[in-house]
Amino acid sequence: MSEARIWHGGDLDEARRLFPQAPEPWIDLSTGINPIAYPMPSLPASSFERLPSPAEHRDLEAAAAEAYGAAHPATVAAAPGTQILISLLPALMPRARVAVLGPTYAEHAQAWRGAGHDVADVQTLEEAESAEILVLVNPNNPDGRIVGREVLRARAAALRSRGGWLVVDEAFADFEAGESLVPVLPENAIVLRSFGKTYGLAGVRLGFAVAGETMTARLRAAMGPWAVSGPALIVGRRALRDRAWRETALRDRERDARRLDALLRPLADGPVQGTCLYRLLTSARAPELFAHLGRHGIWVRRFQSDPARLRFGLPGSEAAWQRLGDALAAFAER
Repeated sequence: MSEARIWHGGDLDEARRLFPQAPEPWIDLSTGINPIAYPMPSLPASSFERLPSPAEHRDLEAAAAEAYGAAHPATVAAAPGTQILISLLPALMPRARVAVLGPTYAEHAQAWRGAGHDVADVQTLEEAESAEILVLVNPNNPDGRIVGREVLRARAAALRSRGGWLVVDEAFADFEAGESLVPVLPENAIVLRSFGKTYGLAGVRLGFAVAGETMTARLRAAMGPWAVSGPALIVGRRALRDRAWRETALRDRERDARRLDALLRPLADGPVQGTCLYRLLTSARAPELFAHLGRHGIWVRRFQSDPARLRFGLPGSEAAWQRLGDALAAFAER
């Protein structure tokens, strides 16, 4: 029996299939990717023509260690996106009782189940007391829930007492100051960090694991040599060391999130949640709103597990903001 399909954002082929009469160009708000990308540096032809050197790879990991506050570059493993790390990690662990704090990014539970682990989807940390491995996304996707650093450290200590592990996916943590576990990393914790979401460069395919040196070495070995492409090494090193750009991007996306909240709040049945890269609307009319936006050429993220929820990314231009605002206003008048 084949596994159930997991819906992801960014599938405009699906949007056009569902709404063939929608106006072009589509506005894709279905991802949590920064709509204002980091400016791409000029890439030398040699970065495409030759294999990357070990020194270039180490320099990228050093840049990531500095940006994320890791103790040492040896505790950072670079990968071609965090998805490969999500897929590889369960195979490196002995079979265990795994708790995934949800509802959250569905690839985590699927990866652990696929590797033969006993997986429980839990709603609270208290439900995970008997687990040997705890997996959570922090801040959570899609609702932005944050589990505090000290709570995570306590959980890691409890897991360590029975030989367990804490896995924290911090894909959206770059813009959440003071909450990352990386600077105080417990020895039995593994933290995943995404590059493409913060920098608006998802196609570069770059991500990182931060863990003890033994675990990062195992992850590197599992990925094999030259896991990260030459162009990605160059772009990643430059962007991760550009603190000024990151600080400006944070201020701008916080402003955009407030602007989006003002549009969504009149349609919401409760608080609008999320992070500064995406906002989550809960409404009994969400399926109707999804279809309305689709007919207007605006693609947002719906959820198999909860049809009352829609996630909105940030528009990337004033024209996109105007189209979204007009479509939402028209829906509110119905």
